[in-house]
Amino acid sequence: MINLLTNASFFESLFKYDFLQYALITGIIIGFLAPLIGSFVVIRRLSFIADTLSHFSLAGLSIGLYIIHVLGYTFISDPIYLGIIFSVIGAIFIEYLRGIYSNYKEISMPIVLSLGTALSAIFISLSDGYSSLVFNYLFGSILTVTFEYVILILIVSIIVIVLIIVFYKEMVIISFDQSYARLLGIKVRSFQLITTLILAVVVSLSIETVGVLLVSSLMIIPVAAAMKVGKSFKNTLFIAIMFSEVSTIGGLWASYHINIPSGATIVLINILILLVVVFYKRIFTRKNLAKKQSEVILNEKMK
Repeated sequence: MINLLTNASFFESLFKYDFLQYALITGIIIGFLAPLIGSFVVIRRLSFIADTLSHFSLAGLSIGLYIIHVLGYTFISDPIYLGIIFSVIGAIFIEYLRGIYSNYKEISMPIVLSLGTALSAIFISLSDGYSSLVFNYLFGSILTVTFEYVILILIVSIIVIVLIIVFYKEMVIISFDQSYARLLGIKVRSFQLITTLILAVVVSLSIETVGVLLVSSLMIIPVAAAMKVGKSFKNTLFIAIMFSEVSTIGGLWASYHINIPSGATIVLINILILLVVVFYKRIFTRKNLAKKQSEVILNEKMK
């Protein structure tokens, strides 16, 4: 929550407080990356994978807290790095299990999620006394991000964007039709693994923004809203990013003025956008249907 005890507006405070600047930059980057990756996740019908990886990442974060604060080892400067490593391990584990259970691929995610949750519970209990840090990881605390984190996420975003630009065609074909991709000679398993690894890194970094329990919403909800109005995949992708950025900036602004958690506010605005889009689409569809029916009736009368 933001509580600056000041009457200055959000945009005035941006020029005064570094942490607000870091939060806004982080929010804009995550607001772009999350739906960008989320679009491919939704097409592949793997919406649950973001939740799975976030819980496995939490295991790394909780182990990192235990190593730093209980054992006293400081070779890990920030638990987020261990969270990223565990998220990547979880992604590899998911792809491995999907290969074993080829006819029941979805079973891989509950297995990995269960393992991540169990490890998290054990090491969180062993790290007793740092409940506030765990709370931040569960629900996000974008206002606590550091300059080091901003640089890290900026580097990751550049790498992700370059990879998507270079392999965009292959990723789209694989997401829509794996059989056709194999006929074209595309290495489907390799690209699936790369996509899942990219997702793992983005998920672990997004935890700082909205937390473990809300991270999937940042990836899925803007895409779900965009799918109702998008006319093509690229169009849907652009609209999803636009919705995500509006919710991120709007969430920071609202949390500043109302003094409520920023991560939860961002998610609520995402939900609000989805409801508005669904309502608008339904009304628009009904009007078009009524118009077509009236045109048919008029044509019949004129015959």
